[in-house]
Amino acid sequence: MGKIHIPVGTSNFAEIRKEHYYFIDKSGLIEELLKTDGTKVTLITRPRRFGKTLAMSMLAEFFDIQKDSSELFQELSIANHGQLCKSWMNQYPTLFLTFKDVGGNTFDSAYEMLRDVLAKACNAHYYLKDSDLVNENDKKVFLHLADIVDGKPTGGQVKTGIALLLRMLHAHYKKPAILLLDEYDVPIAKAKEDSVNSTDYYRSMMEVISSMISSAIKDNDHLKFAVITGCLKITKESIFTGTNNFVSDTISDTRLNEYFGFTQEEVDRLLTDTGLAGHGAEIKFILYTYKIEGCPKITAPIYF
Repeated sequence: MGKIHIPVGTSNFAEIRKEHYYFIDKSGLIEELLKTDGTKVTLITRPRRFGKTLAMSMLAEFFDIQKDSSELFQELSIANHGQLCKSWMNQYPTLFLTFKDVGGNTFDSAYEMLRDVLAKACNAHYYLKDSDLVNENDKKVFLHLADIVDGKPTGGQVKTGIALLLRMLHAHYKKPAILLLDEYDVPIAKAKEDSVNSTDYYRSMMEVISSMISSAIKDNDHLKFAVITGCLKITKESIFTGTNNFVSDTISDTRLNEYFGFTQEEVDRLLTDTGLAGHGAEIKFILYTYKIEGCPKITAPIYF
């Protein structure tokens, strides 16, 4: 057995594949998501350290029309589905955003970090400002969001920033765009933590995030589909109320469970591949108990 390299501290799918790091094949997630062709929005909620960001990075590499990802998916299970790969691999404009670092002790500081996420997304798609197919008024707002011109974007422009990017991508590529939004609930959770000191912080952040997501996913003809991940399904605040063709997949469901965290079979294979098969009894198995709204107590295995 050759030496294997375990990736530590990276959730970048392309880096893991290019550097030949050890990777447990979760590409079946792509096929599973595409089975439900009529689903416009899929919300995937799992605890932290269940591989959500790596999964989203993999989806971005697979769908993004700006990339050529065929080599990254060689020898993975999805490569066995030739027609699916031909129809979907690098065939759609894709917007991949993460809110994982959006937070702060005040609403103003968190809001600036949120604006920075939009600015980086605009700069990643800066070519859109020169597209003859994109509306000129959209370009003007785009430049404000990208922090290219003097004057900060208005609150309304920030709230509809994701929808704007989806619209511009659709216009440029003449194909509706795919939205991948990772850790959507981090800004809200962090605001909730600090709401003891300022309830206005939570209310203000809730309004901004709700407006951003709502304008992007509800009745949006520029959206092919969206996959959104987080730790919580925030039902009371009704972020997703009214969204058509919406599916929520939580840890209590079974449809996508094998694609997040490790199954017993995968843990056994990992031990074998690392030459530690004889130490299985020494691996600690912990059951964390989660309270999920509308469900009995759920236990989820964590291996380390």
